[in-house]
Amino acid sequence: MTTRTSANNAAGPRMPYRGNDGIRVGGGDGTVRHFTVRHGGVTIPVSRGGRGRPLVLCPGLSSTQADLHELAGLLRREYDVVTFDLRGHGLASATGPYSFDAFLSDLAAVLTESERLGPASAPVLVGYSLGADLAVHYAAGRPDAVAGLVLVDGANPLPEPFITDADRAGFRAMWEESAAQQAAAPDRGAAHRVVLTAQEIFDLNIEVDEVRSGLLARYRAIGCPISMIMSTSVAGGGTAGRVPRHNRLWRAGVERLVRERPQVAVSRLDADHRLVFTHAPEIARIIRGAHPPADGPAS
Repeated sequence: MTTRTSANNAAGPRMPYRGNDGIRVGGGDGTVRHFTVRHGGVTIPVSRGGRGRPLVLCPGLSSTQADLHELAGLLRREYDVVTFDLRGHGLASATGPYSFDAFLSDLAAVLTESERLGPASAPVLVGYSLGADLAVHYAAGRPDAVAGLVLVDGANPLPEPFITDADRAGFRAMWEESAAQQAAAPDRGAAHRVVLTAQEIFDLNIEVDEVRSGLLARYRAIGCPISMIMSTSVAGGGTAGRVPRHNRLWRAGVERLVRERPQVAVSRLDADHRLVFTHAPEIARIIRGAHPPADGPAS
């Protein structure tokens, strides 16, 4: 584990502002307010609340801002937190295409609007799973626009593909089962919905494997502090089938990054890939340590 480095720029006082649909969504009083960002025919719902330095929480594939409510609530005690839904997720419009670049454009649109509305200081980006990969790519393209990165079980520069030819059938079946379970649970509500088909999710996982094969070059373009919060057993704790290989590969990717960028701070939680849901207090504590709140710890 490497020593964490914290960013120094703190947020100034927040003023009321209006989103691009005219809804008043600010004030700095801790109230969560909601607005929408529209770009390229896509409507992205955004929530913003809390106080202090700005922090943007990016969900991953098949997760929504509603799913991340516990972590967002903990962080809003000390940060000005923005959450949102990617296209095809939650309350966002079901507008394709569903690709890495399309999701990256959603994140960029939210950050552009948040930057326009203030405060002026650059945000910390916290990304979960695919959201971590999106955060790395955004920061590599706009290094001066990001104060720091916290990558939760994603953006792992794997030395080889996670999904091999032998894994394809198993992964496709897993996503088909997941889609069937969601369709059978309408009581979860629209805020938790994912409209992508099992095939679209499978194709995105294959694309993410390709993206991660070139991820080290993206890291080289980033100068802000980077913290990783990684699960010890991304594929679960079993010993059968693909589980041991995937867990070893996940560790190998992190080790590869730290050899290349020893200043990256790595924390490991005894958890699987659901850690953002099962270990939200621990993740919030690590974020506070890496990027201390502007006003000190909450009471």
